[in-house]
Amino acid sequence: MQKIIASILLSIVFFSSTAQKKIVIEDIWQNYDFVPSSIDGFTPLNDGEHYARVDMDATGKPAIYVYDYKTAAKTDSVFTVSRDVPSDSAKYFSLGSFSFDKNQEHILIPTKNEKIYRRSSTAFYYIYDLKKKTLAPLSLNGKQSSPAFSPAGNKVAFVRDNNLFVKDIESGNELQITRDGKKNFVINGICDWVYEEEFGFVQAFQWSLDGNNLAFYRFDESIVPEYTVQFYNNLYPENYTYKYPKAGEKNSVVEIYLYNIQSGTTVKADIGAEQDQYIPRIKWTNDANTLCIFRMNRLQNKLELLLANASNGNTTVMMTEENKKYINIHDNLTFLNGNQQFIWTSQQDGYNHIYIYGLDGKIKTQVTTGKWDVTSFYGVDEKNGLIYYQSAEESPLRRYVYSIKLNGADKKKLTNDAGTNNASFNSTFTYFLRNHSDANTAPDYSICKSDGTVVKVLEDNSAFKKMIADYQLSKKEFFTFKLDDGSELNGWIIKPTGFKANKKYPVFMTCYGGPGSQQVLDSYDAFGTMDFNYLAQHGYIVACVDNRGTGARGEEFEKTTYLQLGKIETMDQAAAAKFLGTLSYVDATRIGMMGWSYGGFMALMCIGNYPDIFKSAVSVAPVTNWKFYDSIYTERYMRTPKENKDGYDKIAPLSSAANIRGKLLLVAGLADDNVHYQNTAEMLKALYKNNVVFTQMTFPDKNHGISGGNTRAYLFTQMYEWTFNNL
Repeated sequence: MQKIIASILLSIVFFSSTAQKKIVIEDIWQNYDFVPSSIDGFTPLNDGEHYARVDMDATGKPAIYVYDYKTAAKTDSVFTVSRDVPSDSAKYFSLGSFSFDKNQEHILIPTKNEKIYRRSSTAFYYIYDLKKKTLAPLSLNGKQSSPAFSPAGNKVAFVRDNNLFVKDIESGNELQITRDGKKNFVINGICDWVYEEEFGFVQAFQWSLDGNNLAFYRFDESIVPEYTVQFYNNLYPENYTYKYPKAGEKNSVVEIYLYNIQSGTTVKADIGAEQDQYIPRIKWTNDANTLCIFRMNRLQNKLELLLANASNGNTTVMMTEENKKYINIHDNLTFLNGNQQFIWTSQQDGYNHIYIYGLDGKIKTQVTTGKWDVTSFYGVDEKNGLIYYQSAEESPLRRYVYSIKLNGADKKKLTNDAGTNNASFNSTFTYFLRNHSDANTAPDYSICKSDGTVVKVLEDNSAFKKMIADYQLSKKEFFTFKLDDGSELNGWIIKPTGFKANKKYPVFMTCYGGPGSQQVLDSYDAFGTMDFNYLAQHGYIVACVDNRGTGARGEEFEKTTYLQLGKIETMDQAAAAKFLGTLSYVDATRIGMMGWSYGGFMALMCIGNYPDIFKSAVSVAPVTNWKFYDSIYTERYMRTPKENKDGYDKIAPLSSAANIRGKLLLVAGLADDNVHYQNTAEMLKALYKNNVVFTQMTFPDKNHGISGGNTRAYLFTQMYEWTFNNL
């Protein structure tokens, strides 16, 4: 009898030790238990043999340490909060970010950061002098935005209250360059809302290579219509009003100025008489007196690179690129040392490739060719005549790092591990930090030589991988299927825990689907992996398909949605749902769609246009008619509402709301500065008008990300509970 009891107890112990652990939403979105380790604050040093990154010292406070590339051994500390910051200020130094000057003799460190929009913020910045071992505030006159060292490291330009300033580090003098900055009227040196969001930068000034000139943007946004969001923090709501140009409305008038440090004079660059245009980038050439200005028409199908003389502002056109649909802006302009040629990436042959141009605007060499896209340009090692880049050459699902000679010869694959490989090179192109992962494996980080040889694994996330193994996660499996026209779409699927092929399961589809985006990628998604496995543990199949219009498959595939955002994408998602419904283990009567932002738009389009296919939809922060969204993004793909009335009004969730028969959950943040709550409010009107029954979740004081405190955990808990009851 004792042997039997012992055997039972042993079985219980074995079962409990091997049983699958259950995923808890709070552990994903509140405790962040499932976020793998990463390598933060990685900064290559000028000697090409060392790098700096943030780590904790023996007292648990952050510090910037120096490491050797060859051994990855810690060799020195350049800044520590424990040693270099007075104790009364130490609590403000999180070291979440830092930046060196060009000579790496000073460090800029932000404290008390205050977020503005997606990329912008203000902070009190401090300058640490590595030679003198002194720490001093950048300015005592208020928080600063987007500071940047001069090339010599003896000055710092920054923005405060919409004006541009220069601080002389040695003398301590603070010089005000502009004086007309005023909220919602004029901005100098940083971007307005729409440039920041859609052209992807905040710092709107640049030092010339010799530090004698400072080129900067001036935004006159006085004519731009205003939008107001409300915050409910006090007895009376607080109104926050800012400039937001919707599709077809007036944009800021943008000008480029050049300030000479020595003479104190400012000249205006000649960017033409047309004011209704874009200046998506500026970049100094290797001639310290010549600035390159990107000039793009409002339709965004013609881009000119202008060369501006810093002394008088006169300009000439260096290169012109035109497209029948639109041109994607990037940062891949690199002037070669002779300053007679430059590197540029373009889709002009149907795929994104690397070119070398002369200053006469003519192509000298097409460096990369093939029916695949270059997905990242890392830079050029002129000493050895090599360009480094990342591409989707082997598959749109995967990314590898390559080198190639300037003449397009001797291409070499530097990373071989299947999945997604990203690289961060040092300035001498002798080493790079590789970040690698695949769809089912958390990332690892390695120091590699420029030929791809692994020198040292810095982080393999072995502890994390061991921890999540207890959850026995279902793996992402990739698949393809054909549309009626013969074209193929890529997708992935996660099957339920304890999957049985002879059983039928409901399908929770997730989608983004916007132009140039990609969700079906062999890369690790920490939050998605656990979210979708939470659903898998509750008996759901989770699936995702990249529709036409998404990225890494060439220009024709990406731009097929031009002037009709939502039409083809929705057709493709419906086709994907029908394909999934043919699988023997899928319950075709229980297929739902979930999406956020563009994906929220897609979720509404799916349930409104294909009510016989989609039983439910979860739509978070959706656009409901593109006329409510911003000018730069929307007009790039749709032109203006006046030019494309049917594209706006007929292909929109508002126009298909009457068709909704399935279950709908609509989610939005009231303080969304990006996709305004107006979109949701208009959708509510359409739903009420057509007697559509739905569920709504509204989050006061929350922006497009709907996060902070318990918000995300609450949102996902309720969203999935709703799914369990309605799909």
